[in-house]
Order: sequence, then C-alpha cells, then structure tokens
Amino acid sequence: MDGNRQYKIRWIIGVQYFLYFGVMGIFLPYFNLYCHHIGFSGFQIGVLAALKSLMMVVTPLLWAMLADRYQIRRPIYLFCLTFSTAAWGLYFLTTTYAYMAAITIFYGIFHAPVISFLEAFTMDILGAKKKSYGKIRVWGSVAFIAITLMMGQLIDLFDVAIILSLIFVGGMIQTLAAFKIPHVKMGARTALLPQVRHFFSKRIIVFLICAFLMLVSHGAYYAFFSIHLEKLGYGGAFIGFAWALASFSEIIIMMQSDRILKRFTPEKVLLFAFLAAALRWFLLIFVRSPIVIMVLQGMHAFTYGAFHVASIIYIDMLIPEGSKTLGQAVNNAATYGLGLMIGFFISGYIYDWQGASAMFLFSGLIALAAGGIFLNAE
Repeated sequence: MDGNRQYKIRWIIGVQYFLYFGVMGIFLPYFNLYCHHIGFSGFQIGVLAALKSLMMVVTPLLWAMLADRYQIRRPIYLFCLTFSTAAWGLYFLTTTYAYMAAITIFYGIFHAPVISFLEAFTMDILGAKKKSYGKIRVWGSVAFIAITLMMGQLIDLFDVAIILSLIFVGGMIQTLAAFKIPHVKMGARTALLPQVRHFFSKRIIVFLICAFLMLVSHGAYYAFFSIHLEKLGYGGAFIGFAWALASFSEIIIMMQSDRILKRFTPEKVLLFAFLAAALRWFLLIFVRSPIVIMVLQGMHAFTYGAFHVASIIYIDMLIPEGSKTLGQAVNNAATYGLGLMIGFFISGYIYDWQGASAMFLFSGLIALAAGGIFLNAE
C-alpha cells in the first residue's frame, strides 16, 4: 500500500473513532443522568446499563464469526451502524422503563460489535506499525473531550433530554462516513472450530479474566460518577469538564503509545493499570474537593488509556491471522460487555443499598484482585 493511500485510510478510520467516541461523550456521562431525571432508581439505571453491556457479550462474537468466516467485515459494520441508529430513534417515543429496556436490548444487538470491528480494521491497516495504534485511537479521545465539554454547557442551558437528539444525529453522521471505509484484505478464511480453540490458551484466559475484573471495577464510574458529582453539588459544566479532563489525560498516553510499548511490555503496562485503578477507586471513597477530583480524573490516563492500548495490542499478539475480528470481539465481550454488565448490576445494587462510598470500595477491591491475579500468572 503506497504512503498516500495508507494516510487516507488512516484518516478515514480516525474519523470513525472521532464520531464513535463523540457519541460516547454524550451517552456515557449523560444517558444515566437522563434516566435519573425521568425517575429511574439506581438499580433500574444499573440494569439498563447492564442490558447494553449484555449485548456486547454475545452479539459481537456472532457478528465477528460471520465476518471472519465469510470475509464480510465491512458490510456487517455498515449494516450494524445503520440499524443501531434507527433503533436509537425509538427512545424518542417513550420514558416507560419496560419499553426503554426493550429498546436498549434492540439497540445493543446492532451497536455492540461496532467498536470491535473498528479495532480490527485499525490493526489490519497498521500492519507492522501496530504500536502506533494510539495515534489513530486518540481521535476518539479528542472527540470525547470536545463533546463532553460542550454537553455540560448545553445541559445547564437547556435540558438533559437534548442528548437523545444529538446521539441520533451523531449515529447518522458516523453511518454515512463509514461508507468511505475501503475493502481491507483480511486473513485467510477459517472454519469455526480453529477460530475458537485459540482462546483456550493459559495466557489468553488469564488476560480475559483480569480484563473482565478491570471493567467490573469501572462499572461504578461509568454508571454513577455523574450522578455522584451531582449529589455532591456540582453542576453540568463541572461534570462535563471532569469527563473531558479524563479523556485529555488518556490522549497523552495514546500519543506516546509507541514509545511506551518500546520501553515496557504490554504485560507491565497492564499490571500498572490494574494497580492505578485500585488506588483511584479507593480515593474516590473520601474525596470531595474539586481539585482532588480533577487529579483523580487525570489517573484515567493509566486506568483507561494505558490499559486499553495495551489490551488491544496484547490480544492482537496472541490471536493468529484469520481470527483477528473475533479476537477483538472476544476482548470487548469479556470487558466492555460482561465486565461492565456485572459492574453495572452490582454497582447499582450497592449504590441503592449503601451509597457511593461502599460502591467505590467494591470497585477498588476488584481492581486490586485483577492486579494480583495477573502478577501471579506472569
């Protein structure tokens, strides 16, 4: 592939990350806050969040198996973007909990595989330069920062319900932009069983268990951090800035990902991320000061940025050609699917039962357990 064509393709993929995480910058900090404002309990919010994550456990694996087996990753990607955007539009029609739960499942079926397919596109395009993955992925963090800052101001001026329209528009733009993605040659077509057996090696199983626990520990943060800050008396602008600062911190890591991974192995980066997450959640039990809250948000550089980059590269190292889409789908299913699902369920229950302090204590212990398991397995 000549330099100009590769640059163009990297730019196209960068736009997909920008749009995907731009929408995430609306959804992640504010959808649960929207649910809180329309009267849902902490447990109900946790269940809704968990339902979306449940879809990430099963559906990406099925879509990925089809993509790798029949080499149709791009058509499936376009299909899922189109139908997930249409499904999101159903949220305009109701605020009834049962209906919203059903819409969440329907939306998740099509939206869940999007990110794992995008990661697989990126790994294929980078080829031998996979350690520079962060330089493409960083566009997602840039979008997240810009959108969360803007949304904090918009919500203070208008109403949190504005997020429904903005996410719908963002989904439509990403779908249209995705048609620019070229057909990328995938690995050789494989049968189903050879794909599956690769995931039973000790290194992959240990990694998936620890990554699962890491995302369980993040359930409290992703589902209740905005609500926690509002309960402490902070407004939408502060909440938006806090989320934006977290994303800004991860940009630094992603821009330096190639240097970091030349100096440290992915295993060492992952271990450091587990321990940093435990410290971050423990400190959130006590912190009330806006300055200290922002300092802890800066730790997102390690607990998400470093962890995510190392995870994507590590799983790609362990999975052979021909199963790369499935490899990323399994990683996302174990973490952002099953891990967050369990984290949302438990965090929602603990938040209603004992409050935010107990919830963050649980998160810290889980992250510490992940670090211990990973260290002892090395």
